[in-house]
Amino acid sequence: MSKFKGFIFDVDGTLTSTNKLIFASFNYVTKKYLNKTLTDEEVIALFGPPEDVILKEWFGDKFEEVQRDYYNFYEKNHNKLAKIFPGMKDILKLIKKAKLPLSVFTGKGRKTTEITLKQLGIYDFFDMIVTGDDVRNHKPSAEGINMFLKKFNLPPGNVLMIGDAPSDIKAAREAGVKIATVVWDSYAKDEVLQMQSDYVFHSVDELKKFIVHEIRHSS
Repeated sequence: MSKFKGFIFDVDGTLTSTNKLIFASFNYVTKKYLNKTLTDEEVIALFGPPEDVILKEWFGDKFEEVQRDYYNFYEKNHNKLAKIFPGMKDILKLIKKAKLPLSVFTGKGRKTTEITLKQLGIYDFFDMIVTGDDVRNHKPSAEGINMFLKKFNLPPGNVLMIGDAPSDIKAAREAGVKIATVVWDSYAKDEVLQMQSDYVFHSVDELKKFIVHEIRHSS
């Protein structure tokens, strides 16, 4: 019998290959307004708070102008630079068919999250979407997971968080839910592998087989 009655997914690097788009979007505005190009590592170091928090800190009085440029670039270049990992939509369909609560918990802001989920055709799968704009305390805080537990009245032990980053593991452990780390596009693969998640998946197919098994054994 499966213990999982609810599933929470991270977005970037887990459901979707969007890191190239994020790197390009940040570099578009830093090049335009600061004449500065960031390395991938420098952009990754910014991850945590949503885009608006980062842009306000970097651009101050020009924030609103930069914000428009950032989101316009992100949306216009989405189809060219972002994709859903093959097989992930099938996993979401399996969970929805089983009528189990399904959520997103991402550090992305609400706007980029909705752009990505809608353009990739998976927005309507989710019963709850928690972004960096919806919490006071960003990952690695468990606030977004706790919102899911409360909304669906689920014990932590019956929920699985699926993500690719150290912050996903820390948030899951703080909330007391199980954590599945996926490393097919993780920017911190070596670090997350050392953190000894409850489950580790190296391919979407591995995760799919696990989810199929869990759903078949659910009561």
